[in-house]
Amino acid sequence: MQSNFKKSKISSADPQDTAVAVLGWLANEPDMFGRFLALTGIEAGQVRGAVNDSGFLAGMLDFLMNHEPTLMAFCDATGTAPETVAAASAHFSPPGLSSGEY
Repeated sequence: MQSNFKKSKISSADPQDTAVAVLGWLANEPDMFGRFLALTGIEAGQVRGAVNDSGFLAGMLDFLMNHEPTLMAFCDATGTAPETVAAASAHFSPPGLSSGEY
C-alpha cells in the first residue's frame, strides 16, 4: 500500500490527534477507505459530521486495531508507534467486560 499521506510523526500522544491522523491516512488510501466505509455502513458524505463523534472515532480505531497489517501500514506511513494507536483506541472505546469497569 503506497500512500500520498505525508510521513509525519505524531508528536503528541493525544488520542484526538491520533484519530485525526488515522482518518487522514484512511482518506488517502482509497481501497482501505472503501473497505472501512463498507464494514461500518457509514457513507463518505457522513464522515465529516461523524468526526466529532467519539463512537465513530472508536469504531475507526477499532477498524485499524483489528487488522495488524493495516495498523502497521498506518504506523509505517506516519511514524506512529502502535502503542499510540492502542492508547487512542482505549481512550475512545467504552470499557469492556474484561476491564472490570462495567
